[in-house]
Amino acid sequence: MTKIGFDNDKYLDMQSKHIKERIGEFGGKLYLEFGGKLFDDYHASRVLPGFLPDSKITMLKQLKDQTEIVIAIKAGDIEKNKVRGDIGITYDMDLLRLIDAFTNNGLFVGSVVLTQFKEQPSAIAYEKKLKALGLKVYRHYPIPGYPSDIPLIVSDEGFGKNDYIETTRPLVVVTAPGPGSGKMATCLSQLYHEQKRGVKAGYAKFETFPIWNIALNHPVNLAYEAATADLNDVNMIDPFHWDAYGETVVNYNRDVEVFPVLKAMFEKISGESPYQSPTDMGVNMAGYCITDDEATQAAANQEIIRRYYQALCDRRKGDASDAIIQKLELLMKKAKLSPADRPVVAAANIRAEETGGPAAAMELPDGTIITGKTSTLLGASSALILNALKTLAGIDDSAKLISPQVIEPIMELKVKYLQNHNPLLHIDEILIALSIAAVSDETAAAAYAELPKLKGLEVHSSVILSQVDVGVFRKLGMNLTCEPKYQSKKLFHM
Repeated sequence: MTKIGFDNDKYLDMQSKHIKERIGEFGGKLYLEFGGKLFDDYHASRVLPGFLPDSKITMLKQLKDQTEIVIAIKAGDIEKNKVRGDIGITYDMDLLRLIDAFTNNGLFVGSVVLTQFKEQPSAIAYEKKLKALGLKVYRHYPIPGYPSDIPLIVSDEGFGKNDYIETTRPLVVVTAPGPGSGKMATCLSQLYHEQKRGVKAGYAKFETFPIWNIALNHPVNLAYEAATADLNDVNMIDPFHWDAYGETVVNYNRDVEVFPVLKAMFEKISGESPYQSPTDMGVNMAGYCITDDEATQAAANQEIIRRYYQALCDRRKGDASDAIIQKLELLMKKAKLSPADRPVVAAANIRAEETGGPAAAMELPDGTIITGKTSTLLGASSALILNALKTLAGIDDSAKLISPQVIEPIMELKVKYLQNHNPLLHIDEILIALSIAAVSDETAAAAYAELPKLKGLEVHSSVILSQVDVGVFRKLGMNLTCEPKYQSKKLFHM
């Protein structure tokens, strides 16, 4: 079982206090650019065992009376229906999901800003939809020469052309459905407009990774590079921080590269820069809350391997380049890792060789490896889940949790009436069947009761799985990897 290596309660306390201090430093008004995921930050929870996926939103709830949310979305992303890879929905739909999530957590969403707005038809239609839902919507426009032409940017022809976003609370959190949405530019534009109105306001940045006060090549920071391999982010020592304070801290290339421009913008807007380095801008306290460095290193190493396998599968699907794979291979070498450091990989592949069909393996909390094979009734992933539940419940492996007389009619339904080509039951279908069996069968009920214990466990499949099975593994909170090959030679895969 993964050891706890992070003190989440300490994190919530330190983080909220630090943000309050930063608000005070700027006279009571702070625009906080929130990078990464506010909700469901499973990357952080995987590499910092003990970090809860919704920790950041929980922290903001402690400041909810002072907090207002502004959500930025790039108009071009609306136009091209950009999709969030982790949850499979478009950015415009995710924005609505975020608003609902914020509201359900008692946080006030003040407005939406359409960035890089160029009269895109889809963006205009989306703007009308948001306004019909009762939301305030603002437009921010492209600025020629951004971010280098500072005299133009910090002028009435630059930031001055943007709509001024009306805000009412001391802490304005600027977030977005994904990266590249214009959060920083939104904050800087607001600073310009606040200055014109005689309002003192400041800017800060909240990014969990890389963690600035741990080693450059710490596995947690390497795992961040692995997670952003497609963006080509590179962790590096912050040279500005060293020059200003003689202190070695970690940042990443994009923030370091843009800092001279940001500093010049701050000076142009306010007369002086409040920060001497990009690290100064951050408010992240996560590094102070690591309680077991060995545990976090082990967890982060597993994440690096998982990212490597994900990239291999993405390349097989045509969604990743060789350059991404090469970067991940270099990170694996830097961390001194190989696929052999993920025990479920060998177990799944050996089982597949033995059976001549797709197989899967899972590592239980005590280190036991469970496998599942493809049969006439079940796919390998479905068999794996049932085998794991039996083991966790102490049920003999020979026991039938679901009668073939129940499974076979479902298979017939799928092929004969629902026009599926594959009769084998997906994980969600087998779990529904198990839940029904549990009503009248004590053995099935005992297995079903073990479902929560699957969360956080490691799984590997010898083939790329269907989106249905991938989605169920994700919903169960399991960490899945797959070999970069399909079960069949078809060109179309669901």
